[in-house]
Amino acid sequence: MGMPHVRRGIGDDAFGKGVDDLAQKDHVTSPKGKALDTMKKILKSRFITTAHVMFGRDVDQLTEIEIYKTVAATAKQSISDNWVKTNKQYSERREKQIYYFSIEFLLGRLLKANLINLGIEEALKEVLEDFHLKLSDAYEAEPDAGLGNGGLGRLAACFIDSLAAHRLPGHGCSIRYQYGLFEQKIVGGNQVEIPDNWLRDGFAWEYRKPDKSVDVKFGGNAYMRDAGGGKLELVHEDPMIVMAVPYDMPIVGYHNATVNTLRLWNAEVNRDFSDYGMLTQEQIQQRNDYRSFVEAITRYLYPDDSTYEGRRMRLIQEYFFVSAGVQSIVRHYKKTGMSIYDFGKKIGIHINDTHPALCVAELMRILVDEEQLTWEDAWAITRDTIAYTNHTIMPEALETWSIDMFRPLLPRIYMIIDEINRRHLEEVRRRYPGNEEKVRALSIIQDGVVHMARLSVVGGHSVNGVAKIHTGILKSTTLKDFYDYTPRKFNNKTNGITHRRWLMGANPELSALIDEVLGSHSWHRHPEQMRGLHDYVDDKSFRERLMKIKHLRREGLARYIEQHNGIKLNPDSIFDIQVKRIHSYKRQLMNILHIMYRYHRAQSDPGFLSQPVTYFFGGKAAPGYYIAKETIRLINTVAEKINNDPNVSKFMKVIFIENFGVSIGELVYPAADVSEQISTASKEASGTGNMKFMMNGAITLGTLDGANVEIREAVGNDHCVIFGLRAEEVMNYYAGGTYSAWDEYHANEKVRTVMNQLVDGTYGDFRSIYDYLLHANDEFFILKDFNAYDDARLEVMRRFKDKDGWARTAAMNVAHSGGFSSDRTIDEYARDIWDIHPVVIS
Repeated sequence: MGMPHVRRGIGDDAFGKGVDDLAQKDHVTSPKGKALDTMKKILKSRFITTAHVMFGRDVDQLTEIEIYKTVAATAKQSISDNWVKTNKQYSERREKQIYYFSIEFLLGRLLKANLINLGIEEALKEVLEDFHLKLSDAYEAEPDAGLGNGGLGRLAACFIDSLAAHRLPGHGCSIRYQYGLFEQKIVGGNQVEIPDNWLRDGFAWEYRKPDKSVDVKFGGNAYMRDAGGGKLELVHEDPMIVMAVPYDMPIVGYHNATVNTLRLWNAEVNRDFSDYGMLTQEQIQQRNDYRSFVEAITRYLYPDDSTYEGRRMRLIQEYFFVSAGVQSIVRHYKKTGMSIYDFGKKIGIHINDTHPALCVAELMRILVDEEQLTWEDAWAITRDTIAYTNHTIMPEALETWSIDMFRPLLPRIYMIIDEINRRHLEEVRRRYPGNEEKVRALSIIQDGVVHMARLSVVGGHSVNGVAKIHTGILKSTTLKDFYDYTPRKFNNKTNGITHRRWLMGANPELSALIDEVLGSHSWHRHPEQMRGLHDYVDDKSFRERLMKIKHLRREGLARYIEQHNGIKLNPDSIFDIQVKRIHSYKRQLMNILHIMYRYHRAQSDPGFLSQPVTYFFGGKAAPGYYIAKETIRLINTVAEKINNDPNVSKFMKVIFIENFGVSIGELVYPAADVSEQISTASKEASGTGNMKFMMNGAITLGTLDGANVEIREAVGNDHCVIFGLRAEEVMNYYAGGTYSAWDEYHANEKVRTVMNQLVDGTYGDFRSIYDYLLHANDEFFILKDFNAYDDARLEVMRRFKDKDGWARTAAMNVAHSGGFSSDRTIDEYARDIWDIHPVVIS
């Protein structure tokens, strides 16, 4: 990657200053001659010394994981000074700071990203080569951080990257999970979940900060009593106290001196419970129970919420990191000496979906109970502070908690939410006198449950959707009553991805081509400048070079599949890829049913297949999600049959990529020709995989759902393939109840063929899927859209035969992808919601 010119010198100060100088530059060039030699000399000295200090032996004696840790520690020395400067400058200048609360941050491996952002990847690569080591091996030795699962967590990771890249004062807050969601193994075609022990060898990027611990209270009995003078005071008797210990991670800005913070909270046994002393057996058992409770809080990402205990643990996790995070923010703010009444002017708390919605009540608790503010003043500050992003348009997916579970676990928080709701409904009744139906629709606590999305809307000053169509549906359907009540709160912020990871890091050959064609590196900081590629779409040489890179990336993925799946692929085939969480509305089921249909046709008509296609699937099913796991079993069963059919396998292959995640995604997205984005229209809020594929030159095959709508607007109909029901048609079917899956089965021979194959022994017994689609009436319109999907796939193959036209489409997708960078999204959040501004760290 590019590097700035650094000052000449032999000490670390000279090197550090050279990196800092980048804060003043947007155009980045590679170091030359003596500058590079100086940098290498400094890094080499650091690398050797670090190996000695950390492991007590020479470099040539280090293991693979030790080499990785040594490289990471060497990089951290280039981070730490700027981290201190960043925090100091934010505090001294009293800059407004944003805290992004998300229950997951799907970070991926960090070493390569940090070296790119620091601008020292090239130099460190050459340093390791002096020791006959490969930097790429160090990259591979790093585990993926098990802190996230899917699009929600990946979005959060992209956002904190973009905040630092644009020098914006913004930090992350989440949980330090001991185990990730799970490591997925495919055994006999079935998904098997094994613990994702990602912390087995420690985490090179974290710093434990026990001096910044806070206490979080659960259970007990909370009530108000007369404190005299007409005042009430809180009494919270016998709570269970959990110590929350922060682990801080640096978030490194791209070629600048900004280093923001991701704070992860770990649950630990309270200090007072660590000494057993002279205890009775009963007391020892109580302490053991307490220890088990505490240690369970941060053990697993997303406990199974199909059980009562699993749901309860999810709620415990949510309050744990919310309470710890908000307490920490308020404590740090007070140290600045600024008035608590200015809190909302200097602090922003952003809720990423409803998991951190308790930020509203927790901030109120601190302001009222601990800071002794009036309710009215505390409420005004809270609403100025909080903003909320909604990520779902399915009402059944909006988070709720039963009062019976909530109140005993969080008694004071329930009291606060109840009072928020009481005062809120007084306003509603003044606005809508006599309209109790409207009161019910706008109530935070209703029918025995606490509605977290409603709390988030009422308790903040901004509510945003994550794609134009999604925000429109929020306004018209999902949150219509709240939009009608406070329309000025609602706005759209279409999601984005960080091009530094998903293009510059994942596809360096394409990145280098863009550098050359545009004649500068400035698009690294300003991805909207990728529009300049539009001028080269008609350049035959550019298109040919782009296609060579695409072929190179297909070869790379083919090597990975041969190594891990034992299947040899044809890199000249169409790579048709659907990788995302396995869920019925994402319709992996429609994809595999259509592959079954194509295979059926090929068996009866050998001339039907003319263009080789490799179909890829990847993604995890939640452990308790039966149909999703059955979908994985069907994919693997069909794959086994097709891949072993000598008459068909040279034209069709089906691959399930085991344990799909960020690092595997960095191989997959650049290799794709076709991006499968086939969710039922109106169900996918945005999607970000569609953007990663687009940025690497794949064509979108999808419905008009989520950000697909905006991708089509950007590239035009000639450079994507859109099919299926529109959102309004889907919602009309739901409203009218007029759709019949059985009618589709009887009227459509293609549908009837594949449905019968689920139960006639062709692929074994998949009665579960058959019943789900027919007897449960195909809730996501897989059968209704089947013919349109068939036509769309035929259109893709027709276009692929025109090699030059396909290259033009790939070029158009890359050229227009800069608008889908998270840099653009974050700039919109900063301007429209947060009111924060870039800070140059000096």
